[in-house]
Amino acid sequence: MKTANKTKLDLMQNAERDMKKLIKDIGLSDREKLALTCRILFDKGHDSGLAGQITCRTDEPNTFLTQRFGLGFDEITAENLILVDDDLRPLDGEGMPNPANRFHTWIYKEHPEVNCIIHTHPTHIAALSMLGMPLVISHMDTTGLYNDCSFVADWPGVPVGNEEGKLISNALGDNRAVFLAHHGQLVTGRNIEEACNLAILIERAAKLQMLAMSVGDIKPLPEELATEAHDWTSTDKRNKVNFAYYVRQTLKTHTDCI
Repeated sequence: MKTANKTKLDLMQNAERDMKKLIKDIGLSDREKLALTCRILFDKGHDSGLAGQITCRTDEPNTFLTQRFGLGFDEITAENLILVDDDLRPLDGEGMPNPANRFHTWIYKEHPEVNCIIHTHPTHIAALSMLGMPLVISHMDTTGLYNDCSFVADWPGVPVGNEEGKLISNALGDNRAVFLAHHGQLVTGRNIEEACNLAILIERAAKLQMLAMSVGDIKPLPEELATEAHDWTSTDKRNKVNFAYYVRQTLKTHTDCI
């Protein structure tokens, strides 16, 4: 066996190289990816009526795509997404965005590396948020959020003011996610694929945390190994491979999405 004497780092690098070489990216527009993300997250339990927003930047400065307010995640298509500016004024299409999109504009303003934002109130995140405690990452499957999720302990009320935009943008810091007490979750991504994966991951982390707390004390992960796992699962290619799988899943039932 030729790889028997290879180090873990060598094997990890080989796997990453093979992924880039052998697994092709799916050819979809950002409109299609954003609409598919709405359907994917609907199927993954992120639906909460009309609560929650999903946005992504466009090539035009200070503009982003989002869903039309009044439509549920399961009704979003590539065609009915709307383009808005940073004052939430629609620039094409019909209708209006969710007024709570205001805090997205603050994140885009303060975090130029962010190109997609997902904010939702999935069941386990919402339930855990009622306890007023941070998200705990203690399982290998959720290490993509290890030391990568901020915590906002105070609920500022109706989320349509600039105050919440400043609060969440500042809390995000260098992390990709924020857990909001008495509220929900917000994740960001350099692209739509990354944000979608993190949104699925953060709800799974909350579910695991609640299950674990019901039977005992949660034990911490070794920091060095957890950091290694975070970086391994957070590469651009891994995000795109994961997203492609979720797309195939959702297109089996949401055939009208794109």
